[in-house]
Amino acid sequence: MGDDGPAKFAEDLAVGTIIDLGTYSVTHGEIIAFATQWDPLPFHIDQAAAESGYFGGLIASGIHSLAIFQRLAALGAYRHWSIIAGRALRDVELRRPVRPGITLSGSIRIDAVTPTRPDRSAVTTTGLLTAAGETVLSSVTDSIVRNRPEV
Repeated sequence: MGDDGPAKFAEDLAVGTIIDLGTYSVTHGEIIAFATQWDPLPFHIDQAAAESGYFGGLIASGIHSLAIFQRLAALGAYRHWSIIAGRALRDVELRRPVRPGITLSGSIRIDAVTPTRPDRSAVTTTGLLTAAGETVLSSVTDSIVRNRPEV
């Protein structure tokens, strides 16, 4: 359950609904810290190497960008749902580099709510991270969400 009252069940999630997930500002230090731990390529961790490389400067790891999206989705949507678990993550596209100082905006669109058992449904969403109106990341996620208990 989220902090906004009772969790939403699968039946409460309307196909076509777009949920604003809020924003996140990416810092230089966190790009380096994340990449040092999880994706230590020079264009993620070394300013000089990044400036002379293809992107002309430091950029966040794609996995870092996906983690930022997940944080926004968890706080802005999933924690308000009666979610059991994530089931699949697919069609992840890294469309533009994420640079230090950028502010990312997240959203998800509910694409399908499909009952799979009497007590649960599969919920498919398309997620986006954008910056200044341009998509930097898109993905499709399947989650398992509880159906409303029968009384």
